[in-house]
Amino acid sequence: MAYTSFKELSKERFSVRQFNPDRPVEPEKLAELLESITIAPTAANMQPQRIKILQTPEELAKADEISRCRYGAPLAFLVCYDSTGTIKHAALDAGVIDSSIITTHLMLQAWELGLGSVWCLAFDPDIARKVLNLPDNIVPVAFLPVGYAAEGAAPHPFHTTSKPIEDLLL
Repeated sequence: MAYTSFKELSKERFSVRQFNPDRPVEPEKLAELLESITIAPTAANMQPQRIKILQTPEELAKADEISRCRYGAPLAFLVCYDSTGTIKHAALDAGVIDSSIITTHLMLQAWELGLGSVWCLAFDPDIARKVLNLPDNIVPVAFLPVGYAAEGAAPHPFHTTSKPIEDLLL
């Protein structure tokens, strides 16, 4: 679907928790997803993001060890950052922020391409590190299943519920 505005895309997109496991993501769409992470803003343009693509049956079995929330997606991203290449200020490491921005870009680009995604908080970074043999400097931040939504997939009932803007301002 072509969107005429960022607001329209943002309102339409929802977290997909039911994917069609038999419909793989086409290579050209995967390439567009990966391009979206190269144009995402990062602190001082350090680009510390390191992405593990999980899509083969063996990799998806590892994804299922990392999180119970793949929901049948034929593709998942483990979004990480290289802790040796980030800006640190006070108690903050920009790598976490940069990885979150990258994950958001992936989600929005996926939706524009007709793909669904869900940002899974329920994943174990220590298990990810172990099953994927990640070095100590690579820090897992987000687990993002991606694919075509299964027939009948629908937004969570609270999807359209928003707090009043007054409640969000300090």
